[in-house]
Amino acid sequence: MDAVAGVVTSAFLLSNGIRRDTEVDLLLLADPRRILRVRLDGAGLKFLNPDERSTAALLKNALAKFWARPDSQAEVGPGIEVTLTDRDRELRAFASLPGACWLVEDGNASLPRGDGGTTVILSDPYEPSPEERSFLESLGLPKVSLGPHSLHAAHCVVLVHNQLDRAAPAGAPAPSGSPG
Repeated sequence: MDAVAGVVTSAFLLSNGIRRDTEVDLLLLADPRRILRVRLDGAGLKFLNPDERSTAALLKNALAKFWARPDSQAEVGPGIEVTLTDRDRELRAFASLPGACWLVEDGNASLPRGDGGTTVILSDPYEPSPEERSFLESLGLPKVSLGPHSLHAAHCVVLVHNQLDRAAPAGAPAPSGSPG
């Protein structure tokens, strides 16, 4: 849960605010056939603090609320929704979004930009299984690399935001809002 909390904290928090223009979808294994999608939406997210321990607690509480009444989809807190779903369906949906790409070590150096933003598929610290890799490759996503070394997922998120912030048009509004 520490690595997941680090990703969430890095995705949303700025020095003095929250990236209200950011969404994070976590795909967590529920059982061998199903996954939980935890969607965090910066536009409505509250109670996110800079320390990863409180972020982990926020996520654990969201999961506990969902499992207390496991509907197919439930808003379990401000800006947090949990859905029991299918991995392949979710990955296909991500792949169809504008600017979708897959972060890998041996990819291209530039992030694609879509009209609706950029969607990045990022794995946990373990290599995808051959079956998972084959499925991801079948989606035809551009492969993007952030450097020659394997990086922590949270660091990847910071580097992606940095590239996107630097590529934003001059005069574009900053992605921050008041802390939740």
